[in-house]
Amino acid sequence: MSGRRPRDAGPQGRRCHLAVVPHAPLRAEGASAVPGVGDTAVWSAPGARNPTRPQIEFASFERLARTAERGLFDFLLLAEGLRLPEHRGRVHDVDVTGRPEPLTVLNALAGVTADLGLVATVDAAFHEPFDLARRLATLDHLSGGRAGWHVVTTSDALTGGNFRRGAYLGAADRHHRAAEFVATASQLWDSWTPDAGPRPFAHRGPHFDIAGEFTLPRSPQGRPVVIRTVDPVNGSGEEGRGQDAPGRDDRESAAATADVVLTRHDTPEAGRARYADLKGRLAGYGREPGELRIMSAITVVLGDTAAEAQERAATIRRQQVSPRHALLALERLWGRDLSAYDPDGPLPGLDPVPEPLTGPPAGGRTRRGQALATVRRLRALSQEKGLSIRQTVIETTARQSFVGTPEAVAADLAELVREEATDGFVLVPQLVPEGLDEFVDRVVPLLQEHGVFRTEYEPGTLRSRLGLPAPVAVQDGAARRPLRPLGPQG
Repeated sequence: MSGRRPRDAGPQGRRCHLAVVPHAPLRAEGASAVPGVGDTAVWSAPGARNPTRPQIEFASFERLARTAERGLFDFLLLAEGLRLPEHRGRVHDVDVTGRPEPLTVLNALAGVTADLGLVATVDAAFHEPFDLARRLATLDHLSGGRAGWHVVTTSDALTGGNFRRGAYLGAADRHHRAAEFVATASQLWDSWTPDAGPRPFAHRGPHFDIAGEFTLPRSPQGRPVVIRTVDPVNGSGEEGRGQDAPGRDDRESAAATADVVLTRHDTPEAGRARYADLKGRLAGYGREPGELRIMSAITVVLGDTAAEAQERAATIRRQQVSPRHALLALERLWGRDLSAYDPDGPLPGLDPVPEPLTGPPAGGRTRRGQALATVRRLRALSQEKGLSIRQTVIETTARQSFVGTPEAVAADLAELVREEATDGFVLVPQLVPEGLDEFVDRVVPLLQEHGVFRTEYEPGTLRSRLGLPAPVAVQDGAARRPLRPLGPQG
């Protein structure tokens, strides 16, 4: 792989970044906005000790991480699951049920990898700054500067029930807490002197009132890389978005605090507009465009010919959306028990009920008030094309972002990077953990030939490989950026 010569260097020497996530990092209206668990990803581990729960076995994560490192990827991102998905009061066993705690897995992966970045999704609504800052700094020390934090906030009331508050925060409080959380963690990471001596630390804020001394010296990266998710539909990056946060724009929070923004792949025009919009917001926080990387989540289906790739993509969609999964997808939208309906028959003639079925989402969520409009749209599509329930779900839910030959896919990816629609891609394999192999073996070498991807790991930390500047500790004289927590009143 490293012996290939670049075919042509991109304008301005632009290079793309690659990452992989085996679980969905973002969901949005109607269905999976970014594909992952459930109707887009299948966990499989041939030879696993526990074949019914390969998503728990370390061997699954090890294989995925080793493949990503073989492909010279920037990082592996693991999602957090604080409550099992439910549907009508029962565990939703169509999706993956049960995930290990991501930081524990990543600490173990630090011992079997040497260069791959290790990013954990951790919810700012339920954790505490001192404890999380300590665990992330520990991973950064153990891995030699490869740690990252994907910041999310969850709005699910049932998820909140697993924590001492017994509930969840409203939208405004949740986002103010997240902004204060990131700022407080940064102050903790910065609190030691340059010659590795502890200094007293104190933070007084609306959500946190803590004082003492941080237990670890400054880590190899100074601070772990901070990743935020921005939904291209409405700007929200919430892991679980309730009705109390309609239309909230999280792009300002990302511009203020993020090193990397993860977003959904879109059309080239929309990607370029979003790229320019996010980069343009950095100046308001005293930042340069090069201080933020924007990466699009994608799925890829390959074939030796374009026709073969399309056939494989169609086969995968039919496997992902089983008859049962199709009915469950409609039940989430209709808010009714639809188990008596034939998945191969027409859509229900009933209107959706005002309230969605109880329980945290199991593969997507729909806001109140939008269900009827969505149902009408699906009915019109079904009637126009003569689609059954299952065919309608297949037609309208998440699908593969890139379908084609390795040459065509590599050319498309390279072009998106060259035209500044994205800085890179986060791959969501449809078969985990072995689903990354084909991309690494057939597409990565072509990206290298296009001159838009590294041919070997550069020395340094995850932050430096992403081309991000080293952070200057606030207490060593850097001007504090105006962290502006946004909520409905923000």
